[in-house]
Amino acid sequence: METIQIQYLDDTIEKLTYIDGKSDWIDLRSAVDVELKAGEFKLIHLGVAMKLPEGYEAHVVPRSSTYKNFGIIQTNHCGIIDSSYCGPNDYWYMPAYALRDTVIHKNDRICQFRIEKNQPKLVFDEVKELSGANRGGIGSTGKN
Repeated sequence: METIQIQYLDDTIEKLTYIDGKSDWIDLRSAVDVELKAGEFKLIHLGVAMKLPEGYEAHVVPRSSTYKNFGIIQTNHCGIIDSSYCGPNDYWYMPAYALRDTVIHKNDRICQFRIEKNQPKLVFDEVKELSGANRGGIGSTGKN
């Protein structure tokens, strides 16, 4: 089991926990009240900074209910936080774009993260043609 140092913005931020039995992703919450009009962008403070173990990174994505509940999308779709982002002011944020007017309250769950090992070093071996079965290119599996 890995240990991760965490710094909270203040004592009113709900502490990170797993949702027992449901997922190994951990929810992140807004650290501030946010009001957005349709078409507005804002970096939403998530109230945490962490020192990830060397060789690991965090993948931050919206929760499945984020758009339904708040009408926002995460503009980078998947935020990657590497282990070098670990200073006392290296707080995590969600870059959000509002598709409708919305209000997000402090401690609302708006995104989630998990920790992954860094990709191993890869070597690319150039060939004239690949030998696998041809599946027909992008979008070839149909609609149904």
